[in-house]
Amino acid sequence: MDNLTAVRTFLRVVETGSFARAADTLQLPRNTVTKLVQQLEAHLRIKLLNRTTRRVSPTSDGTAYYERMARLVEEWDEVEDELARARSHPRGRLRVDMGTTVASLLLMPSLAAFHARYPDVQIDIGASDRPVDLVGERVDCVIRAGTVTDPSLIARPLGRLPQAVCASPAYLAAHGVPTHPSELEDGHTLIRYVFAGSNRFQPLALARGDETVQVKGRHFVSVNESGALLSAALAGLGIMHAPAFISGRHIDSGALVPLLAGWRGPDVPLHIIYPANRHLSARVRVFVDWMIELFRASPYTLPPGPPRA
Repeated sequence: MDNLTAVRTFLRVVETGSFARAADTLQLPRNTVTKLVQQLEAHLRIKLLNRTTRRVSPTSDGTAYYERMARLVEEWDEVEDELARARSHPRGRLRVDMGTTVASLLLMPSLAAFHARYPDVQIDIGASDRPVDLVGERVDCVIRAGTVTDPSLIARPLGRLPQAVCASPAYLAAHGVPTHPSELEDGHTLIRYVFAGSNRFQPLALARGDETVQVKGRHFVSVNESGALLSAALAGLGIMHAPAFISGRHIDSGALVPLLAGWRGPDVPLHIIYPANRHLSARVRVFVDWMIELFRASPYTLPPGPPRA
């Protein structure tokens, strides 16, 4: 038995004083109304209604039950109405964390469009490349590159990040233009990206057809933040290997030069992540959906799918 339907039916019978009138207002067959009230009485093990040929009236227990349940059902309806309004007009504070270049290069240029669509949502953005404790730091969702294996998290795919190898014209004028990845081991300098909070660095593995080359190389500077990585490349401090959305605009402008045509590394998956056991509020839901739209439209990202080898 659907208890809420039975309770609503009982309330309507009391309010109309008739099974027939209750059936008409609920747009239900009269026998269905009768059966629902009988099932409710059987469930509660009390008699709720006195029935005569002329009228229906609540018993003393039925009157007490009606008074309590009428208030509860009214509150239930108010909560549902508020949630429905929240879904169509989300509001409140949204805490998001993402890498600095994702924030500055992909999110910020388009954020005004989100605000125009959802003006009552306040977004607090943490921009860093460090790992974030979603629960401990009370963050609603994070955007991160790489594979997500934690079963306590839900990871919605935003897209894949193709990688690019590039350097500034000044660097190439001083050191020459490499034509094969093996040349990066001698006579060239890489800008090393070290993952924040660890000593692990991002490896450089490039493939062309059946040939694969792992490059270690030497570096003059290492950084643990992607904005600093880009700044180092623009300053001519070495060759950068990073997602194409970081270098794309600068390659388009000529400030950076793409290298090793035909060679590519594996695409990196990008996800928006939130705890699996947390209620997903309307403001988080609309932000997640909007971010998926944003990344689908970016010329520097690829649709979700298996990474290219």
